[in-house]
Amino acid sequence: MAEKEKKTDYTNPKYYSNRELSWILFNTRVLNEARDKTIPLFERLKFLSITASNLDEFFMIRVASLKDMVAVKYDKPDIAGMTPQEQLAELDRVTHELVNAQYSTYTRSLLPLLEKNGLHVIQTHEELTKEEGEYVDRYFKNNVYPVLTPMAVDSSRPFPLIRNKSLNIGALVRKKGEEKELEFATVQVPSVLSRIVEIPSHSDVRKVILLEEIIEKNIDQLFLSYDIVCAHPFRIMRNADLTIEEDEAADLLKEIEKQLKKRQWGKAIRLEVEAGIDKRLLKIIEKELHIKEEDLYRIAGPLDLTFLMKMYGMEGFDHLKKPGYTPQPVPEMEGDGSIFEKIRKEDILLFHPYQTFTPVVDFIKQAAKDPQVLAIKQTLYRVSGNSPIIAALAQAAENGKQVSVLVELKARFDEENNIVWAKMLEKAGCHVIYGLVGLKTHSKITLVVRQEEDGIARYVHLGTGNYNDATAKLYTDTGLLTCSEAIGEDATAVFNMLSGYSEPRSWNKLALAPLWLKDRFLSLIGRETEYARQGRKAKIIAKVNSLCDRDIIAALYEASTAGVKIHLIVRGVCCLRVGIPGVSENIKVRSIVGNFLEHSRIFYFENNGEPEFYMGSADWMPRNLERRVEILFPIEKEELKQKVMHILDLQLKDNVKANVLTKDNTYEKVDGRGKERLDSQEAFCQEAMERAAGREEAYHSRIFIPEIHIEE
Repeated sequence: MAEKEKKTDYTNPKYYSNRELSWILFNTRVLNEARDKTIPLFERLKFLSITASNLDEFFMIRVASLKDMVAVKYDKPDIAGMTPQEQLAELDRVTHELVNAQYSTYTRSLLPLLEKNGLHVIQTHEELTKEEGEYVDRYFKNNVYPVLTPMAVDSSRPFPLIRNKSLNIGALVRKKGEEKELEFATVQVPSVLSRIVEIPSHSDVRKVILLEEIIEKNIDQLFLSYDIVCAHPFRIMRNADLTIEEDEAADLLKEIEKQLKKRQWGKAIRLEVEAGIDKRLLKIIEKELHIKEEDLYRIAGPLDLTFLMKMYGMEGFDHLKKPGYTPQPVPEMEGDGSIFEKIRKEDILLFHPYQTFTPVVDFIKQAAKDPQVLAIKQTLYRVSGNSPIIAALAQAAENGKQVSVLVELKARFDEENNIVWAKMLEKAGCHVIYGLVGLKTHSKITLVVRQEEDGIARYVHLGTGNYNDATAKLYTDTGLLTCSEAIGEDATAVFNMLSGYSEPRSWNKLALAPLWLKDRFLSLIGRETEYARQGRKAKIIAKVNSLCDRDIIAALYEASTAGVKIHLIVRGVCCLRVGIPGVSENIKVRSIVGNFLEHSRIFYFENNGEPEFYMGSADWMPRNLERRVEILFPIEKEELKQKVMHILDLQLKDNVKANVLTKDNTYEKVDGRGKERLDSQEAFCQEAMERAAGREEAYHSRIFIPEIHIEE
């Protein structure tokens, strides 16, 4: 009897990439947009700024978490077989390389181009002319000096608390006329003032100088009794991952408020300094902040490149920017009649930012005013600064409607914002729930209960993105407006579960995490695997932001081995590896980095010729599938399925903004030579404008196709 073939162990670490290193590859893809000469110059500034902002958050959360693990001697390997110590060692190397690439892009590529296009960025105050220097000194005296708080360090004044992410100027000073040892002094560059200051110019070239250079030029005005030996900018990053003991917190809101105050003073994990900093000054800063050599970044340029986003906003350079895009109206929502009549007529698919977010806002606004509406229930994760949705919910409560809102206080870096909204909604009479202990509520769902002639009707909005009218202009997301009875019943069950922990015995259409969403995905992947083994039609297409759940990846490997063709559109982290013989030869992964942030989650399963489509709030990550409240919802109407398939099809054919994962675990731009140029985001903008202009034929001719032919 032949020996039974050994089964492949799909959980073998060699089949996986490390999550943190994969994220660095993603930020490198963003950086490549800043290096792309075909992109308008000011758009390149914006992408470089985004890489800096991304890296800050990566250090504050991901690197900080690894350092915490090492500190407590946690040495369990990740799915790629790397211990926290090994991850930190490799990250030390690649993050320094990334920072060097950022500044090479800034100094060697972008600065000369800015100069050519009429904008001169003054690198150091020493290059100012006499007249410019006098202007800068006046500006300092009138606008900057009154805001500053210089701090000296001596026996009576301890080393000051340096705030997280703040830009500071450190100096070594000596008492005038004395030969005493040097003293340390520092001043924070105030974030309340513009960091970019324009200097009057008599030529066609506009000139700007950074605020820290103005302060450094005049630092002697802050320490009048001292000689300034040297002065250099520095910036620190602190551990900003909140540790909240939810089980022991009597009041979650108060506990989070308390923890937020600690974020500014967490352990320093990264120090950025000017490349030519005085060694004596550096030694003091390193010692006081307990910084190790690997956490030191010597920067050949201005610290904190996020200021480039402010430069992007400067007036007079529109010709160096991509023309702005205005989200288009949704044809199904146009015309007379209430929003409820339109939803009752047909399920409506929304596609932001190509289509406006206004229907979602109007859905809440009309519900707040409609005398027939009895209740509004909604989950809020991140909302905008002056949210019309918050205002509408408050008005609904004041109008006597039953309003229940789950405000997720643990939404990272939005905690403070959400506390303010929660208190305001409570004051207006809304019933506010502060999430569930041990879980983040990340789902995006709104339920409106309305009294109609034939009884109670439930209208539901489900989405892949936050109820944030600001980010809805920048992030690509999808949503569904429906009055499906089955989905309405499930929506009621969701809110009953969130407010009272009462889980129904069965669900109709929605799949929830952490209850059984992961099992649902594994089941759907498993079904395709079985169909492939039987020689039937099997294919999987998934669009997510991140893919790092080992069980999902192992299931995809098994499906690939069985012959399932798998196409993955993964914007960011991807721990799956392609091209492994006998494991992932049937899997293709691409990442799209464009003008809008790809954020929607869409899933397609061939199902032996009867395709199923799903959308949801969850990525394929352990945190989304096991530690968050997430919702997956089906798209069932045939016309809407065609629209969703068209979205996936265009993204899989993108040959301008798409990067493809290679078998050596790097990304390469899609080779579009010899093919018609296709930027999927530009195409979606064009289609939305066609539909809004009433040219439905042009749009429909593209989406109503008998079968999608994707290059295998």
